[in-house]
Amino acid sequence: MLTRLDNKECEPIEGFFFEGQIFDAYSFISDLVRKARKRIVLIDNYVDDRILKVLDKRNEGVKAIIYTDPRHSHISSDLQRPNAQYPEITVCKCTNVHDRFLIIDEIIYFIGGSIKDLGKKIVAFSRMHQNPDEIVSKLK
Repeated sequence: MLTRLDNKECEPIEGFFFEGQIFDAYSFISDLVRKARKRIVLIDNYVDDRILKVLDKRNEGVKAIIYTDPRHSHISSDLQRPNAQYPEITVCKCTNVHDRFLIIDEIIYFIGGSIKDLGKKIVAFSRMHQNPDEIVSKLK
């Protein structure tokens, strides 16, 4: 159960998005993006232009980087138009990660499914207590 729905003042550190909770999942991720002050790093092998719409909610001056596998993602071609109009989103090749992670400044979240698909099936998320730079340094 997603505690966010029960207590609006507490940011959940773990929970589930159940099938049909598409708006709740979208709101949760959007709120995290809006909280970023320095950087947003998304590690997800299945990104598309829906991710760009979420990242557009970031504050001015917040750096955005997407690590994705080009064999599964076609985001690079979609990125030309928004990067011409809005602050740049960088895409980096990454082929050695199975799971999805979202880094907001110095906080890392494990997300069990692709952000673009949250709420379509049951997906877990949890805030992790590791240094996010540790995983970023291992990406290739």
